[in-house]
Amino acid sequence: MKKNLFLLGLLVCSMATMAQTEKADKPESWYFKLGGSYFVQTAATEFPTVGGNLPLDRTYVGGKLVSEESVTGSFGEGFRTGITAGYRFNARLGVELGVNYYTSKDKTMAQTRSDVPITPSGVYSFKSVGQITAFDLAPALVLFLGEHKGFEPYTKVGVLIPVHGDLEITSDAYAPIAFSPAGAPTAFGNVHSVDKVKPNPTLGFTAALGTSYKLGKNISVFAELEYRNFTVHGKTKETTEFTVNGNDALASRTTAQRYTVYRDRLDVNSNNPLFNPNTSTPDTKDTTRPNDKMDELSSYVGISGLGLTLGLKYSL
Repeated sequence: MKKNLFLLGLLVCSMATMAQTEKADKPESWYFKLGGSYFVQTAATEFPTVGGNLPLDRTYVGGKLVSEESVTGSFGEGFRTGITAGYRFNARLGVELGVNYYTSKDKTMAQTRSDVPITPSGVYSFKSVGQITAFDLAPALVLFLGEHKGFEPYTKVGVLIPVHGDLEITSDAYAPIAFSPAGAPTAFGNVHSVDKVKPNPTLGFTAALGTSYKLGKNISVFAELEYRNFTVHGKTKETTEFTVNGNDALASRTTAQRYTVYRDRLDVNSNNPLFNPNTSTPDTKDTTRPNDKMDELSSYVGISGLGLTLGLKYSL
């Protein structure tokens, strides 16, 4: 009997000692991270059509085309800032939820250069530049690989959920602004416009490998190498700025010129100059239904990139 009581007491003491050890070794439950990132693009694709202009870089000399090349790229290069909340279930497994703001680098999407105001075929100089800004949520599953001398490497995988943002396209041209009754240009001017493209809902993928290093009981620094991949499909487009020689001329634009709805397919019922051109005006992009929104084919842009994130981590 005494022997059994002794063994029972020994077992209780052992369990208590193990529990205290696990409690001492157990990592923090909640933590928060604040970081900044820079991404470089990892995949380049051909940009979509911009205002009826193909994604091409063209050069004309004396009214003749002398060079042409496709304009490719993505909006995966840029800066990101974010704050993340994390929870560790145990020493190895945790989850995170990040809230990020991303600003891409400006990208030329289409361009034409000409040494004459307009070519015999009606081509004039212009340049369209795009930039994406977006807020996203980034839930992820985290696997911690163990701490050694203050360093704790980890890996994580998750999804990207854009919650707000747009593609802003700024176009500048030296273009015809007045025409004769026969349709020949009689005056040229500097035309500036800004279009905002709103996206359809989408999901992306992200994976990262990182490590933290303890500076104190609750403070650490961290670094992450992250790959992310997702594409954005356009839903609508709106012209928010339109000036001619610096003067606001947005009110002069028709509904078809200001607003676009992206479709998966165009046909004879679509409001698009390919199917219902307005031949009574010199503008080849006019339609016979100027009071309806323009229909254009849906396209997508890539935001894939490889980035480095540096920041601070605070553990509760």
